Amino acid sequence: MIEKHRCGWCLGDALYETYHDEEWGVPVYDDETIFEFLILETFQAGLSWITILRKRENFRKAFDNFDYKKIATYNQAKMDSLLLDAGIIRNRLKINATVTNAQAFMKIQDEFGSFSNYIWGFVDGKPIINKLKNYKEAQPTTTISDALSKDLKKRGFKFVGSTVVYAHMQATGMVNDHEVGCFRYKEV
Repeated sequence: MIEKHRCGWCLGDALYETYHDEEWGVPVYDDETIFEFLILETFQAGLSWITILRKRENFRKAFDNFDYKKIATYNQAKMDSLLLDAGIIRNRLKINATVTNAQAFMKIQDEFGSFSNYIWGFVDGKPIINKLKNYKEAQPTTTISDALSKDLKKRGFKFVGSTVVYAHMQATGMVNDHEVGCFRYKEV
């Protein structure tokens, strides 16, 4: 059996490979999934993505299946209880930011009709297609991620530096950074 060529960053870990094969780089336009990725990316800041993937189900349980309407109403007692949950990243600033980000997320929805309309507007509604021969050629930030990060911060978001934003853009298919030899490159 001939093995499919995958991007080098995911090789050797079944969870990583499944994520790569089924989710990473697929254009996402629904607000619920965009919010989930945004929250996971903010928790990933300073950590490896595989760490977050391994805790993803725990995050889903802890954060009410990423229901941003519920998260926006979390009180201090709920946030304190999350600090005791060993299944997630127990960082007070990131937990507080999740609540703040949920509130800011809904303000953007009110202004633009959906968060998807807002965020995809930064790439004119269609994915940027890069031509990477090796995943290591990918830049950690771009002028677009810089602009999006700056705008999100202006709107009250936390933990949305340009590197986090660019990783979010990659994950949600706003940019196709699959290696050109990867079987997913043309599929997404």
